[in-house]
Amino acid sequence: MNGKVVIITGASSGIGRALAKELFSRGVKLSLGARRLDKLEALKTELGGPDILLTTTDVSNELDCKKLISSTLDAYGRIDILINNAGISMRALFIEMDLEVLHRVMDVNFYGTVYCTKYALPSLVESKGSLVGIISIAGYIGLPGRSAYSASKFAIRGFLDTIRIEHLNSGLHVLIAAPGFTASDVRKVALTADGTLQGDTPRNEESMMSAEVCAYKIVEAIRKRKRSLTLTFLEGKFTVFLGKFLPALLDKLTYNHMAKEPNSPIKSIDSGK
Repeated sequence: MNGKVVIITGASSGIGRALAKELFSRGVKLSLGARRLDKLEALKTELGGPDILLTTTDVSNELDCKKLISSTLDAYGRIDILINNAGISMRALFIEMDLEVLHRVMDVNFYGTVYCTKYALPSLVESKGSLVGIISIAGYIGLPGRSAYSASKFAIRGFLDTIRIEHLNSGLHVLIAAPGFTASDVRKVALTADGTLQGDTPRNEESMMSAEVCAYKIVEAIRKRKRSLTLTFLEGKFTVFLGKFLPALLDKLTYNHMAKEPNSPIKSIDSGK
């Protein structure tokens, strides 16, 4: 990893921030993008390194993504790794949700990945580098109460799988990383049915995998040029396994699991209760 040029979107908090710290410890040159420049500046101060480029980036804005990539190329002359990490979540039944919420989630999660990939891809192909997408177990199974989120993560997986196949003989490495539930701020800023922020997490964050452990495993998967990474056994690998071989059972287990969340939006619609 030493000397590699790495772009991370959504680097101001959570997994993105942990990725920046893990990669910096390995001697990379960082290009960090996020909407909150003050958070990026605080991270740069904490790391204390010279090779850290900061760019205010709203990934739902194509021009912001283009600027992030061009600024990186201007500063370093190449891109070795692009980690599409920026994302938002939501929590509401689709039948009750404003469609604007779905548009917002797709704009950030899916189109943010598309825009950054589009402008970074020529350099990544030239360097035989790594294109990384951070999805979720929600990119393998439909999570009730997370319709827009699951849709965006499925879309990212299909998009990046296609890019991998298109560049099968070019030397480009494509990794799709699917963490299980990971401690971060993503649930606190999740969108509700009307687009307002949820505010409080419905889950016990302390019982989840830490962002630091998650980041370490993702970086190791990049180093080993793996094509996929599914984290945690029960909520990750076993869930994907059930989805392939016992999908009806997984539907019931997923419903019951998500219904146990405090103030869960899931209701017994069929029974009218």
